[in-house]
Amino acid sequence: MFDTLSDRLAATFKNLRGKGRLSEADIDATAREIRIALLEADVALPVVRAFIKQVKERAVGSEVSQALNPAQQVIKIVNEELIGILGGETRRLRYAKNPPTVIMLAGLQGSGKTTLAGKLGRWLKQQGHTPLLVACDLQRPDAVNQLSVVAERAGVAVYAPEPGNGVGDPVKVAEDSVAHARDKQHDVIVVDTAGRLGIDEELMRQAADIRDAVSPDEILFVVDAMIGQDAVTTAEAFRDGVGFDGVVLSKLDGDARGGAALSVAQVTGKQIMFASNGEKLDDFDAFHPDRMASRILGMGDVLTLIEKAEQTFSQQEAEKMAAKLQKGPKEFTLDDFLAQMEQVRKMGSLSKLLGMMPGMGQMKEQINDLDEREVDRTAAIIKSMTPAERAEPTLINGSRRARIARGSGVEVSAVKNLVERFFEARKMMSRMAQGGGMPGMPGMPGMGGGGQKKKAKQQKKSKGKRQSGNPMKRKQEEQAAAERKAAGAGSAFGGAGAGQSPEDFELPQEFKDMLPPK
Repeated sequence: MFDTLSDRLAATFKNLRGKGRLSEADIDATAREIRIALLEADVALPVVRAFIKQVKERAVGSEVSQALNPAQQVIKIVNEELIGILGGETRRLRYAKNPPTVIMLAGLQGSGKTTLAGKLGRWLKQQGHTPLLVACDLQRPDAVNQLSVVAERAGVAVYAPEPGNGVGDPVKVAEDSVAHARDKQHDVIVVDTAGRLGIDEELMRQAADIRDAVSPDEILFVVDAMIGQDAVTTAEAFRDGVGFDGVVLSKLDGDARGGAALSVAQVTGKQIMFASNGEKLDDFDAFHPDRMASRILGMGDVLTLIEKAEQTFSQQEAEKMAAKLQKGPKEFTLDDFLAQMEQVRKMGSLSKLLGMMPGMGQMKEQINDLDEREVDRTAAIIKSMTPAERAEPTLINGSRRARIARGSGVEVSAVKNLVERFFEARKMMSRMAQGGGMPGMPGMPGMGGGGQKKKAKQQKKSKGKRQSGNPMKRKQEEQAAAERKAAGAGSAFGGAGAGQSPEDFELPQEFKDMLPPK
């Protein structure tokens, strides 16, 4: 959603990086570009004015003039101001002292309240709660049935005593749900209310009556992030007519300009608490202003990536896999490869995961073109193999490749490429597990190669030049080698390989394998 804004801001900051000092003209030009970027992203005009004013005041002050790198300092200021207009600190749910906690969802029809109720229920269940979804949207056709289906998919209970479709009293359903939750020991109630195509008196009155009947601990206003400035207008009307405590953004994965997300918290004074960024029930999480600002500025979202990994991968499995790799590359089989791949798939869309990594903003086109089905094809190939072939892929010859290709519905070349990629990946993972980092990078902390000095010396000895059998000639060679070593120690880089001639430099074997034959 924020791709256009991110690209504009990235281009603006790129122009600053070559400057040692920033003049007032530079700051004015930067502020103008940021203003245009925000307005194009459909951010509310009052929010843009306040944002630019704050950035300019901080940028022309001592905060930048005394900085070692003014361009980076301006980026830091913009990041902090973005966090501010997105709400500042992360807002957590307030739970009742005496359960059940009542959460009421409000918003226009089509904003995604019913689906979001299921997502919130699943999220609460993962947090250790026992939520109950309550069907109080009795006007929209089939709304009650939809909530029941969503609740079943989310694995949570639903309270739907009325059939809906214009039949039943939503206020009474909401009121009775509290007693039902106490009887069934549900500690959180999520009330799904009716919406309208626009703000009207009937919508406000019904929402206010449900609010008065259940006295909710949290009223969450669900806003469609794709409807632009109208989202802010609707939020203000709900705030004044019914009142709400927090905002939930739905459809954040859309291709709209995203101005509502950057405006609603600042205009209404209520923080964004949750965000829905996909169609699946797992595409939902707490909203963190600092992480969203980091994503907008192309700096990634490592914390969310780590949290997703912690939810998916168990510490026990990770330690078991590390122990396997340390024993030797042959311990890691295609079954392990498939298991790891499926674990990564459980974390969500690969393109979304890659988008959370810092620096990936420059590869948006490649990430967007990523074929998610490639993982399924790879899994199909591995599952078409026999247990013996998965344990020892060297058994896979031409006839076996043909059989596997027929079983998985791919070309024979795809099977061959997969096996070759697996061997390369296994070798690299084993080197990393044993050496502590990337292979072939000697002398660099955390990058491998230095963890096994004895093995490195043996490799150097076995791969180095042959020594002459003539004592005089050998002495000359040793003296020349000592001179080269001394020259390397005094070089500008002072690293391994400095001062050596090209024929003395020894490439790691995995790099040699990639080179074309002589």
